Amino acid sequence: MALTMLNELLIEDPNAPMLLYQVSKTAQLDTVNYQSCFMQGVFAHFPEILFIHRTYNPVGKVLYTFLVDGPRVQLEGHLARAVYFAIPAKEDAEGLAQMFQVFKKFNPAWERVCTILVDPHFLPLPTLAMEFPAAEVLLSAFHICKFLQGKFYQLSLEQPVERVLLTSLQSTMCSATAGNLRKLYTLLSSCIPPAQLPELHSHWLLNDRIWLAHRWRSRAESSRYFQGLEVTTRVLSQLFGTTPCVEQGMASLLRYMQQNAGDEASFSLGLSPQNSHAPLDVSPESPKVEQLVEARIQRSLNAICTGPAAQLCLGELAVVQKSVHLIGSGSEKVNIQILEDTHRVQPQPPTSCSCYFHQAFRLPCRHVLAMLSARHQVLQPDMLPARWTAGCAAGLDNILGSKWSETLDKHLAVALLTEEVGQLLQHCSQEEFERRYNTLRELADSWIGPYEQVQL
Repeated sequence: MALTMLNELLIEDPNAPMLLYQVSKTAQLDTVNYQSCFMQGVFAHFPEILFIHRTYNPVGKVLYTFLVDGPRVQLEGHLARAVYFAIPAKEDAEGLAQMFQVFKKFNPAWERVCTILVDPHFLPLPTLAMEFPAAEVLLSAFHICKFLQGKFYQLSLEQPVERVLLTSLQSTMCSATAGNLRKLYTLLSSCIPPAQLPELHSHWLLNDRIWLAHRWRSRAESSRYFQGLEVTTRVLSQLFGTTPCVEQGMASLLRYMQQNAGDEASFSLGLSPQNSHAPLDVSPESPKVEQLVEARIQRSLNAICTGPAAQLCLGELAVVQKSVHLIGSGSEKVNIQILEDTHRVQPQPPTSCSCYFHQAFRLPCRHVLAMLSARHQVLQPDMLPARWTAGCAAGLDNILGSKWSETLDKHLAVALLTEEVGQLLQHCSQEEFERRYNTLRELADSWIGPYEQVQL
């Protein structure tokens, strides 16, 4: 009856998903592997970082959920990042090897997996390393956070101490700098009894390789990331982890996926072209598209710009080719992140960006070039001032010297600092806000006058 229900759910799905299952001698599901066409397309587009989460049901069967992760993934919806569901016969080397091999058979992009994020209790690491020899296996920041939260509750600490630890943990996860992680490590060492401290594996906080895979997120992005995974794991627990019947749990999960198929509409493998900028014909199966787009951008730079201006812009493009990703777009503005700072791009002519390079030289910066690459477009003449177009005589020294401005340099430095301080004040607690505000108040009074004259 359960298999009939699963098959009926699949018939209702117009995209012909893949479902492989094996029935035991007692007519119960022994193994399950499921992936819809949409899930397969998402993984083909974002294969670099794979996040694996495990959900156990009351009789010990475990559901493996594979999710895509990383800077390029900006998908909305509780399970929009899920790309594969699997239930192995057993959680031993043989059962997991079979599960991973089925996944690889239906997903050729597995060879492009660079990092796999797992939970602290994931023991069959040798099997994972054997099946994904080129990938680095790391503990995920989310699972470490959940692990420490659980330990705080298990230790039955005094309520004020527990509250301080949980608050500090949440704050550190949203800003996982080396300094903040060291402070949390020190706090644990002072608050947790020495006999119980080894249970927390606090040395994970000092493993910088773990946190480099997470640190690129801003405080707001980290908060959304953790909240999204929290909802995702709770949904999986409610659908699969509360019923002892594997068939019923899988049927509930597949029904949920179908009912929330609207999340797929927010995902597009390519951005639609704007105005008359001709796009390339792209698909997830053509891995050379990015190289072709970048080659066209290089040709357009050389054709439109003066030699020195093209030289500067090609240097910016080199950064784009290594680390830039489009992280979000709207009808009027595009946000670009290069693993350190976020800047705002105005795509409509005259194209502009908030970064220093563009403000100083009025040339297409790495953020503008990233936008063009993501949209599969090339540089247009109306995107740069006439003085930098081909045919205008200007050397590199003239460009650098003509636009240098100490006042502009100071203005941009203050603007960036002001924005950063504003972000910190928006996301701190009321108590912390009052303390920081009073510090700013005292600094302003000492520099430019008392409160009656200066309003912060």
